[in-house]
Amino acid sequence: MTVIVCSENSWRSTFERTRTDSSLRSFMKMFQSLAGATAFAAILVGGCSKSVSSSMLGDAGHPTPVHVYTVAEETAQRRVQAAGSLFALEESILSSQVEGRVSEVLADVGDTVKAGQPLILIDPQELQFEVDRQRGLVTQVRAQLGIAPNDPPPADPQKLASVQRAAADLFDAERKYGRAQEMFKDKLISQQQLEEAASRFQSTQASYTVALQEVDRLKALLVSSEASENLSEKKLRDATIRAPFPGSIKTRDVHPGEYVRVQGPVMVLVRTDTLRARLAVPERWADSVKDGVTVDLQVAAFPGETFHGRVSRINPSVAQDSRTFEAEALLANADGRLKPGFFVEASIPSAKQEKTIFLPEAAVNYRYGVYKVFLLNGNRVSERQIRPAGETEDQRGKRFEVAEGLKPGDRVAVAVSGDLHDGATVQEQAEGNTPALK
Repeated sequence: MTVIVCSENSWRSTFERTRTDSSLRSFMKMFQSLAGATAFAAILVGGCSKSVSSSMLGDAGHPTPVHVYTVAEETAQRRVQAAGSLFALEESILSSQVEGRVSEVLADVGDTVKAGQPLILIDPQELQFEVDRQRGLVTQVRAQLGIAPNDPPPADPQKLASVQRAAADLFDAERKYGRAQEMFKDKLISQQQLEEAASRFQSTQASYTVALQEVDRLKALLVSSEASENLSEKKLRDATIRAPFPGSIKTRDVHPGEYVRVQGPVMVLVRTDTLRARLAVPERWADSVKDGVTVDLQVAAFPGETFHGRVSRINPSVAQDSRTFEAEALLANADGRLKPGFFVEASIPSAKQEKTIFLPEAAVNYRYGVYKVFLLNGNRVSERQIRPAGETEDQRGKRFEVAEGLKPGDRVAVAVSGDLHDGATVQEQAEGNTPALK
């Protein structure tokens, strides 16, 4: 804005010029122009005067309208803040129980599989040959025992044909030996003939004993052969590596055509429908965190969203390097949004309760790293610095917990519009929907 200043000398010189020129008409035009400029300046001054009066809101003549909150203590259940990571409920390194050439890979990294689903096939040809050989041995032993394929081993060996034949030979040799003894007494046969009958009797006794022992040997061989048959059949089944539980493939270590050895790793399977959140809790909360409580969890991948879990186990020891102990929470993950390895921040309710002070977020002013409120004293406010202990959100909205700077009974003012300043004059206004401050 250009300010026009006209001094007395300027007026006089202007008048002299107009008189010298004898042009009263020109002088009058100049005077009218000056009057117009003076009026415009007056309008500007009036506008400036009006804005100054509005900026004086908060003085005795223009009190600032405020809402007032009365500070009161309330009992708060303390929550433990902890951090940790997510882990799969189960993570298994699958390995081969038989050796052979990989004929087919049926799943790859990222695939979701069901329990029992085939993952890798190993060439079963040699394993099938072994099954056939073991089955043949079992059939042979059963034939020697004289039993059908599905019959149990004989309980009474006397019913076997081999034993019955040995028993008949023994009976015949025994009778002949008895008669030979009587005839020798009557001197009807020689000593040699008697000895031959005795030798035949002893031989048949031994044959009978061997027949009984052979039955026992065949019964034991049958058990061993059937066990070998079952083992070969199991190895044939193990040629198909299956998923032990539902989950997803984390890594794959083999390809078709490779030769795998026994216990050679082939895949890593993780179960993620339920996750473990392993949290590092400061040792001072060791007596406050309890098993079974519900935990609120947040991850960076889903800002503003809260997941819920339940504490399932608590480590009884404290790590000496970090002075923390581990608490594990289980959380459902049926949709698979959460991934093992996510960093999590957790809020755990504790059994500890304390009296504290809370203020609505609107009542706290933050500037240049300092938190302040305005206390009401009569009809004026004074600035007071506070130290918040944290911020929480519940059914009453976002609130600050105040650790220092306020006491019960203090009255905190919040401007209805605009800002407050130290020493400002205020006028309390009722707030219809403001929740009562406890």
